[in-house]
Amino acid sequence: MHKILLLICCLFAGTCVMAQDNATASNGSVKVIKDSRVDVLVKKQIYINSLAIRNQSGFRVQVISTNKRADANEAKQRVMQLYPDVRTYMEFQAPYFKVRVGDYKTREEAGELRDKLSSLFSGGVFVVPSTINVSPDKELSNEESN
Repeated sequence: MHKILLLICCLFAGTCVMAQDNATASNGSVKVIKDSRVDVLVKKQIYINSLAIRNQSGFRVQVISTNKRADANEAKQRVMQLYPDVRTYMEFQAPYFKVRVGDYKTREEAGELRDKLSSLFSGGVFVVPSTINVSPDKELSNEESN
């Protein structure tokens, strides 16, 4: 009996409650009330996303592969001094430290840097496939030049 009475009360209360105002619903407009700081956060996130570095398959130039960390650091410093505008990476793949240079989409682009660096490193300079970092502004400049 109590369950039936409770059900009738809920149905009666449900008919009295209205989800939206009829005046607003007939107008067809929606009024959004929000904090102005939300817009600032959205703009900031858009800016952060535009600066994000994207990873894709490409090529790098490997200048040294050694099991001595000091030699790898020295090679990295030499490359960074000669080519400050090109990113230089030191990777550890047990038991070797590998110094790789650049982020190139094609083997030919990396080959140009390999030719320049081959006179500096006697152990051999190779173009190797790698996952490269490409920033959005670099992608746009490459697309515009094509």
